[in-house]
Amino acid sequence: MTAHSPGRIRQLAHGIGSQHDLPISPFYAFAGAFAALFVSFLALGLLWSVSRFRGDRSGAALPLAVQRAADARVTRLVLRGLGLAAALFVLLHLLLGPDDPERNPAPGTVHVLFWVGLVPSSLLLGPVWPRLNPLRTVHLLACRAARRDPGAGRPVPPRLGLWPAAAGLLVFTWLELAAPEPASSTTLLCFLIGYAAVHLTAAARFGERWFTRGDAFEVYSRLIGALAPLGRRRDGRLVLRNPFHGLDATEPAPGLVATVSVMLGSTAYDGLSDAPSWIDTLQTSSLGRTATGTLGLLGVTALVAAVYGLCAFAARAVSGRLPHPLTAFAHSLVPIAVGYLIAHYFTLFVTEGPRTVMVAAGTDNPPAPLSPLSPGGLAVLQVLAIVTGHVLGVVAAHDRSVRLFPPARAVAGQLPLLALMITYTIGGLSLLLA
Repeated sequence: MTAHSPGRIRQLAHGIGSQHDLPISPFYAFAGAFAALFVSFLALGLLWSVSRFRGDRSGAALPLAVQRAADARVTRLVLRGLGLAAALFVLLHLLLGPDDPERNPAPGTVHVLFWVGLVPSSLLLGPVWPRLNPLRTVHLLACRAARRDPGAGRPVPPRLGLWPAAAGLLVFTWLELAAPEPASSTTLLCFLIGYAAVHLTAAARFGERWFTRGDAFEVYSRLIGALAPLGRRRDGRLVLRNPFHGLDATEPAPGLVATVSVMLGSTAYDGLSDAPSWIDTLQTSSLGRTATGTLGLLGVTALVAAVYGLCAFAARAVSGRLPHPLTAFAHSLVPIAVGYLIAHYFTLFVTEGPRTVMVAAGTDNPPAPLSPLSPGGLAVLQVLAIVTGHVLGVVAAHDRSVRLFPPARAVAGQLPLLALMITYTIGGLSLLLA
């Protein structure tokens, strides 16, 4: 598959651009996906009767020299400096550069190198954004200038949970997918200034702990980074671990379902936005393109959350015991979201990413590099990413179910969750192959 976008602005705004004529049979794609889900479900039911994942209590400790280097003050300062320098680079180009994404590297830096790049970097290295977050650095510098402890402030109300992060992700994905001019310098500048003002004000009130739960991109990086082979044990040691252990350690906080639903729903809407029928709807709607796109994004996100909620409560009804049904299995949606992200954004990252770097280096209007995969290879990668994400979700949900459900009902209690995975698979592959 290749991107067939009428312009770079639309490609930056809608991920990989249009997806037409994928060289893969829909029958084989759906048959392979259902076979993988059913075989994994049956195998887990027969062979996996006790919980095996231990969250942040597991992992093989890395050498102390590696730990000291990772936690060294100079390492923290270098990473903070890189994050702040990148933010200043973007702001200067938005303020002083041309309002043309063909010649200004700022839109590509935000939409591609930052937003899409957080996925592979967090998958490989764990939650990288807290170490790079320029808002943390600005808050720290302001506190030092005022001779104030950056951790000082009121406690963050527990009921807030991850809701501020979910709202921030929704606003950014709206900017990316439904705003009138997502690559406009003015639009990006207004978003970045507004986002910084909100979170720096909150950090001034609650201290630097605000960023851990309130900053959308820190939460996004942390959820994806739960699947990284590098992680932290409960005692603070840097470890190599089975990614399922990191996923199992995902805290079931308020707003977790909303955050993951935005991750899933926005990516699903990105696929829907390239369907010819939806393009016709946007062009002919009496509400206008922006309002219709906004309602579409909200509707798909709400649908993702509603289907999950229905299946979660059905699982409690079947199992007979599940005190917090909404958050109990929310972590199993993370690998599904990551699978969708890889499927939808791979082309954008490997083509527009290098192009953005060339524009930043001063190359005038360079062409985007070709995808390293053939159309057939790319189609296989996308289908495998979606199917693998769902299989990993089945594994994570099964391990949690045998921990929470009575043994006699552990498998039966998962049937609604299997139905959820099948529903999401049908939706994801349908959008991919539309």
